Amino acid sequence: MALIELDDVHRSFTVRTRAGRLRREKREVRAVDGLSFEIGAGECVGYIGPNGAGKSTTIKMLTGILVPSSGRLRVAGVDPARERTRLAQRIGVVFGQRTTLWWDLPLRDSYELARRIYRIPDARYRANLDRCVELLDLGALLDTPVRQLSLGQRMRGDLAAALLHDPQVLYLDEPTIGLDVISKGRVREFLREVNTLQGTTVLLTTHDLTDIEQLCGRVMVIDHGRVVYDGGLDGLHAAGESERTLVVDLAEAHPAIVVPGARVVKVEGPRQWLAFPAQESAAPIVAAVADRYPLVDLSVREPAIEDVIARMYAEVAIG
Repeated sequence: MALIELDDVHRSFTVRTRAGRLRREKREVRAVDGLSFEIGAGECVGYIGPNGAGKSTTIKMLTGILVPSSGRLRVAGVDPARERTRLAQRIGVVFGQRTTLWWDLPLRDSYELARRIYRIPDARYRANLDRCVELLDLGALLDTPVRQLSLGQRMRGDLAAALLHDPQVLYLDEPTIGLDVISKGRVREFLREVNTLQGTTVLLTTHDLTDIEQLCGRVMVIDHGRVVYDGGLDGLHAAGESERTLVVDLAEAHPAIVVPGARVVKVEGPRQWLAFPAQESAAPIVAAVADRYPLVDLSVREPAIEDVIARMYAEVAIG
């Protein structure tokens, strides 16, 4: 069942620019240009794209902050722009660069205010708070004012606040930005549990593509307000024409290796680097190298997803 539905959604803005000393001109900018997609209940979807692609505009329309210029949009059967209060009970939102917590209050008081705002029953509130405190390691921080928390601690606090009312949908905008490795690991582990065990639908926008690799089974790439890719990570590599690298160590220096299905991209003494399409199996290439050359060792390196997406953006820009 689709929990999020967009059908030919557009959103335009009027921008005024200076055209001389005394005159200004108006021009229309299409932030979202005909978006159509569905997200099913329980999915964890990465929603990525370059700055200005339309990601934040999409999230704002999904939360009801912005109204689409045209098209149809539904979240949990609700029109976000017309029923924001009703929708608020069904969604949670975390912005990596902004907090929803009260700056001068301890975490405990912020959570108590959230309980009253969302009218969460006492037993449900206590169970959810205890679970979030345990999983996010917040016990020692509950009486600390938000302004005294580190970025990683505040982010964990924001995640707990967004989930106290058991939302069906969780929107995450750069949830690991600026966090250290340990804090990122805790946040990712928590989000995996929320998605897999509780069935919460997650829409994640991020520039940290490790978040996508570790959390999302589906990726949507948006550019200039349009979806240019929608599928799994394997398909993303194919769409971006990515390549894996076979690193071969020979017994001694040798001219460039020649085997079907691969090309040498670098030779350094007895070590050579061979590139081949990411969607192809390495087995026949490895067998050919072992059969024809004095092989000592080898390893396969996976393509960086950043490079895949950068190539995809470049192709869209050229097209």
